[in-house]
Amino acid sequence: MIIRVVLALALTAPPVTPPADAGTGPCPVAVPARTTCGFLEVPERRDAPERKIKVGYAVHVSTARDRRPDPVVYMGGGPASASMQLIGFLSQMFPDRDVVTVEQRGSRYSQPVLGCPETAEALLGQLRRPPADLGAAAARCRERLQGQGVDLRGYNTKEIVADVVALREKLGYTSWNLFGVSYSTRVMVDVAAADPEGVRSVVLDSYLPESVGWYDDAERNLADTAARLGVKDALDRATARLNASPARVTAVDPLLGREFEARISGDDLATIMAEALHEAGVVAVAPAMIRALAEGRDELLRPLADAVGDGLVSHEFGLYHAVQCQDEVPFNTFTPRSRLFTINGDKAVCDAWRLPKSEPVNASTRAPVYVVGGRYDPTTPTRTSRPAAESLPGARFEEFSRASHAVFLTSACARRKIYDFVADPATRKTDPCQDAASAGPGDLHVTAAPYRISKAPWLAAPFALFALVSLVQLVAAALKGRATAAFGGLAGVAFAGLVVQSVYDLAKENEVALAVGVPGTVVAYGWIAAASVVLTGATLARDRAWPRIVAAVVGAGFLVWWFTWFL
Repeated sequence: MIIRVVLALALTAPPVTPPADAGTGPCPVAVPARTTCGFLEVPERRDAPERKIKVGYAVHVSTARDRRPDPVVYMGGGPASASMQLIGFLSQMFPDRDVVTVEQRGSRYSQPVLGCPETAEALLGQLRRPPADLGAAAARCRERLQGQGVDLRGYNTKEIVADVVALREKLGYTSWNLFGVSYSTRVMVDVAAADPEGVRSVVLDSYLPESVGWYDDAERNLADTAARLGVKDALDRATARLNASPARVTAVDPLLGREFEARISGDDLATIMAEALHEAGVVAVAPAMIRALAEGRDELLRPLADAVGDGLVSHEFGLYHAVQCQDEVPFNTFTPRSRLFTINGDKAVCDAWRLPKSEPVNASTRAPVYVVGGRYDPTTPTRTSRPAAESLPGARFEEFSRASHAVFLTSACARRKIYDFVADPATRKTDPCQDAASAGPGDLHVTAAPYRISKAPWLAAPFALFALVSLVQLVAAALKGRATAAFGGLAGVAFAGLVVQSVYDLAKENEVALAVGVPGTVVAYGWIAAASVVLTGATLARDRAWPRIVAAVVGAGFLVWWFTWFL
């Protein structure tokens, strides 16, 4: 499957005492040493403060001898993405500062959790025929949440901003450094405007300015990213082909825990690619994948269909739609109707929920701001984030040429520059650092076999059997002085080792690539296997004992499997 980038490099350890009055308790995720977790109690609606809710947070206390007094506070994007699982990664990124991660109200580590499996299942149902009724699913979700006492009007950017300001006051920090990614960049700009004395600097990764109509821009953003990758024409061909004749693909429903048959049209493919291209690993292999799909290689749709399901369990859809329906959807025209089913789905949910439209904030800040963007970002493209950054008085902007969305997660260069900025926001450094390129289309032989094996490991049995038989043949023939048979076994063992090493190296560099294919060198290695089988067969002319017969039959069967199924 398309593997989501999760860089929570934390180790479980006992908690320590955080800043005063933190109201701490056990952490719901693995965290590094000197980390505690807690809840901030706030009104669900500050204009009607009777009902209280809890906002989750975590605090990691730095042990550096030169520990700085002002921490970094991070919030995940989404809306409705979790934050706490990254505290270990962030504490390594900022070793000389405390790190605070704050959850969004209604998200996974806050209380209540605004999950909405009804709409998540209905969105996945857009790949079924007939598609699910999103409006009806949204109505069921809202009725259930209201029955639990939830007022969806309290879950919007304005209230989330007030939560961040209140958390700084509770933890007792005089000032801190704000760090937002994607949706939370909008939150952090508003926090900087609302709490100027408490903000030392601001980092905005994949900036989503309030002035941008995200839904109205979505299709253009996808087209621009495809053009930058050099595959716009190929994507157009693939979508046209699948719109004319949709593919039927077996996929996994993560909510129900069973397989179902998805019907994927060209518009569905465009929707899935708009989401998948968030990841730098997907960007690296997208040209090979899209060109193969344009040529009719529909077997590559399986990992994409599974990725849809994975995305639906990555955040809480009740919170996501509450924010979008108040702060984003009302500021878009939806004209013409989008071909992307996620866009139409959000509009259908918001039409059913009928939440009030928020008031634009148009926030700004004079605090130093560092804005980073990825060249291939299909969600917050530099086309819109760069001018928005330039409109902030104290901001500087930088584009990373090999990155996509959430630059800091995949770019070591960006992490170093963010650290340097926070260390000294007033100094503009010109570090020419550059990230290593991920495996690109030239490195891959397109095949769905590795992904199929990842879902059903028994499918690799022919490879394992061939490697085992070759090893036994090598040892037995060497002990008996049979050179031809020994070389046959050696060739088989060498082939297996080279294939395993090549696949391992690719997975280490870009795990996503295995959903598309294998290194091109693996194709050439197949001739080593063929040589092994030829040498083994040659021994049958002199000795037709059953071990040689077994080795020859296994080898011949393996070659058929390798060249007709695997490659």
